[in-house]
Amino acid sequence: MARYSRFLPAVIIGLALVAWARDYWPWPRPVLTAPAVVVDPWIETRDTLRPGETLSGLFARNRVSGAAFTTIASQLATDLRKLRPGTVFEFRRRPTDSTPAEVSFRLSREQKATISFGDTSWMASAVPIDWRADIVRLEGAIDNTLYQALDAGIADTILPKPERDALAWDLADVFAWEIDFTRDIRPGDHYTIVAERLTTPEGEVRFSRVLAGDLVVGGREYTAFKFEAANGQGGYFDETGASLRRAFLRAPLQFRRLASGFGGRRHPVLGTWKRHEGLDYAANQGTTVMAAGDGSVVKAGWSGGYGNLVEVRHANGITTRYGHLSRVDVRVGQRVKQEQRIGLVGSTGLSTGPHLHYEFRVGGVARDPRSVKAGAGVPVPAAEREAFERELSRLAALLYASQPLAQRQ
Repeated sequence: MARYSRFLPAVIIGLALVAWARDYWPWPRPVLTAPAVVVDPWIETRDTLRPGETLSGLFARNRVSGAAFTTIASQLATDLRKLRPGTVFEFRRRPTDSTPAEVSFRLSREQKATISFGDTSWMASAVPIDWRADIVRLEGAIDNTLYQALDAGIADTILPKPERDALAWDLADVFAWEIDFTRDIRPGDHYTIVAERLTTPEGEVRFSRVLAGDLVVGGREYTAFKFEAANGQGGYFDETGASLRRAFLRAPLQFRRLASGFGGRRHPVLGTWKRHEGLDYAANQGTTVMAAGDGSVVKAGWSGGYGNLVEVRHANGITTRYGHLSRVDVRVGQRVKQEQRIGLVGSTGLSTGPHLHYEFRVGGVARDPRSVKAGAGVPVPAAEREAFERELSRLAALLYASQPLAQRQ
């Protein structure tokens, strides 16, 4: 054994050299890679239903033929012929296929349809859109009109243009009992709104409803808070709990633009100066005209320069008149409720274009309907008062928060 000991240092050095060469000498080495994952990607394309186009025509343009649309319609429980032009269809196919394997599109704001191609037939299903509610606080100046203020003061990322318009209409309806948005607004007026909006994981945004509002218009402050009672009934109330609903609507049109004011003017047809005992609301032909308050119909039909006229008698010696109608939907002696449709906007009688002539008379004397007190709102029921106070505290904390929940971007 001793005779081999003299070779031990050389063996150790040799082993060390082998170890070094293994790690540092540029020998060819095997490349280690992760296991390959085979992915079957989808190719997605979009197309839009064109005006006057049938669904079969759109499908044929995208290489889909033979689909049994009657079967699909029955599976979706809807009439596919009612789909509006502009509806977007998403077609998905595999790279190895020439025809789509799946088609999806919106049935409505609430539902999305998916049509899948099986071995022998098409299968259709409808699923709800995943709308999720959140709250935004909006604040800004009203220097001209309510629409312009909201359009300029709210970013598209918070509410897109069509949803800003919807917010404006809703806000106008909430405060329509107290504010004349066509006359009362002055430079320097201001709005603060707490609104509920809906969003989807895909980034769609939709206006839902006004929860609370504080408006300074013409130097006066107006507030509104949404409250729903346990029985499902509710509405908008001020901070004292009084309902914003009144005995009379400020205007008998839901969508309106004031054309001429109360007082003297030159008659557009007769060309003479006369007292204009009412308000003219410009509106499209066929726009719904609503009863301003509860009452009974005393006139319904042709009435000279008024054209087709409806006159409603209310309590306390008050009557309202609705002139130039294209159609009358009530009869003499009929009882009507506030906001009930009584006719359609037209241009009958002495009229130069479609509009509604609206008169408000007290004891037979014409009065400016915007200056007449519409009565106190019905308060929150005593049994719901505690629940209202809790909701009022919650909404007030959001409405008057120092930091808005949503800012302009």
